[in-house]
Amino acid sequence: MAKQEFQTEVSQLLQLIIHSLYSHPEIFLRELISNSSDALDKLRYLTVTDEVYKSLPFDPRIDLEVDEPNGTLTVSDSGIGMNEEDLIAHLGTIARSGTKNFLNQLSGDAKKDSNLIGQFGVGFYSAFMVADSIEVVSRKAGEEKAWKWTSDGKSGFDIEPAERAAAGTTVTLHLNEEGKQYANSWRLKEIVKKYSNHIAFPIYLTYDKSEWNEAEKKSDSVRTTEQVNAASALWRRNKSEITSDEYTELYKSITGDSVDPLFWFHTRAEGSLDYTTLFFIPAKAPLDMYQAEYKGGVKLYVKRVFILDDSKDLLPQYLRFVRGIIDSEDLPLNVSRELLQQNRVLNSIKTASVKKILSELKSIATKDPDKYLEFITQYNRPMKEGLYTDHANREILLDLVRLKSTKVEGLTSLADAKARMQADQKAIYTITGGPESLLRTSPLLEIYKKKDIEVLILDDEVDEIVFGGIEKYGDTELKSVNKSATSEDFKSDEEPEQATALEPLLVRIKSALGDRVKDVRVSVRLADSPSCVVSDEEEPSIQLQQMLKAMGQPELPEPKPTLEINPDHEIVKKLLAKPEDTVVDDAAWLLLDQALLMEGLPLKEPAKFVQRLNRVLNLSI
Repeated sequence: MAKQEFQTEVSQLLQLIIHSLYSHPEIFLRELISNSSDALDKLRYLTVTDEVYKSLPFDPRIDLEVDEPNGTLTVSDSGIGMNEEDLIAHLGTIARSGTKNFLNQLSGDAKKDSNLIGQFGVGFYSAFMVADSIEVVSRKAGEEKAWKWTSDGKSGFDIEPAERAAAGTTVTLHLNEEGKQYANSWRLKEIVKKYSNHIAFPIYLTYDKSEWNEAEKKSDSVRTTEQVNAASALWRRNKSEITSDEYTELYKSITGDSVDPLFWFHTRAEGSLDYTTLFFIPAKAPLDMYQAEYKGGVKLYVKRVFILDDSKDLLPQYLRFVRGIIDSEDLPLNVSRELLQQNRVLNSIKTASVKKILSELKSIATKDPDKYLEFITQYNRPMKEGLYTDHANREILLDLVRLKSTKVEGLTSLADAKARMQADQKAIYTITGGPESLLRTSPLLEIYKKKDIEVLILDDEVDEIVFGGIEKYGDTELKSVNKSATSEDFKSDEEPEQATALEPLLVRIKSALGDRVKDVRVSVRLADSPSCVVSDEEEPSIQLQQMLKAMGQPELPEPKPTLEINPDHEIVKKLLAKPEDTVVDDAAWLLLDQALLMEGLPLKEPAKFVQRLNRVLNLSI
């Protein structure tokens, strides 16, 4: 068969891997063993769930064979195998490898970029760091034909018919100078122990072992095969028997990440349901965390038989960053992807797992705040999503999220904000509606600064949607300073008197603005600014309405804020003394427009704003 070219992205990837990315070439072996383990998982699943495959012989194993004189290393498995189309799809194009997505994520920082390789399923290509050429002979389970894929990693690849006695895949590396160090049995054993000891299938190494011949008083070279891994599902072992290094290497193996996880939670449940879970929290947020087509990070096993690894149904969406394993004794082996959502057993495991993860996070937040800060720096936003979607766990999620504040540097918890409340303070106050710099200078905060009351700065885009539906933290009310009703907390005995005195001006301003505002009234929340805008309790803020409009929501009615004016401000006092003339109309619009600008909102008619401003300026000069 004529030589076939690599797809452009694969050629780019090979150049990057060979010349710049990997800082530890030895992990090529981890990647190849991981691929073999996946192939065995897939075939084992089919042999217990699919009638077509049940009759096939299945002796799961991974074999490493080293030929030191000829400089070759072979990695072989008895897994699902590949046919001609699969070889092209997996090894020659980006159809399934995720290579294009990988290339799009590259930052130019070799160390960071090397951490991405395993996450995008392109680890096979790392073998070209240690090999001048690679041969892959594979036979797909249930098929008679075998195929050989050959490439030097530069000029494309060849595929031709081949022979293989049984289903599976054999990868032969013709080692280069860099790779010769791996044609060494001691080195290979060390790498397998380090990266792949937990693989649940036996890994055998065949090599020339030196043995002392007593009769001839010399060492003989004997071809030997021995198992070099523990071959037990690590998560099924007792926690007390597992080292931190073993947990870490399992995490790296199942995720492709080269950075240690922040922490892990290992649970063995027995009783009405029998299952094991092992969850890891990555140190860095997964790259696809905010993509609609993110991949689930939890693998599902039934009685140690791998079922699937990219389902979005094993944990709620807001915990999509969690990686790990669920292994159930009670699920049927043939549970389908489609039936997962309706399965009572899995739903019970899912519910218990969520509670376990959240309770462990709360424990870390209490015992190790610095470590928890590392977590929240990466995952504060998805935890806020949980507040919106997971009502059953809302109370603990409220304890877990962190927010900015007018009182403390960095982030704070609601519990700490509550502890700092003044004796007569009626609620925990929040402000939403724009970036932090804008919110901190908002006129809406003036009364709170004057009274030395803390306000939590909710500057994340999701905050108003999330906290808009939360009325209390424990028994303490949560109130937004953007809402008109919040001013009730600061009413004074002077207010009715002030409102009566300002009534003529309020009527004139309301008349000038017409239906552009819902109401005009005296403010008790302003200290230095002449005006501000607020929304009614049941209405989304003007900022949120703007955001929904930008997101393509159906046409919303024109937002009508309530304009509040400061009775103690010099401008307001002078306006009250003015006879009815055009300057009051101009001032009314300027009071509204400047209040909107302070909230970070665009002016509807900037040209008219400038004209009014010029007329008022002209009178003042």
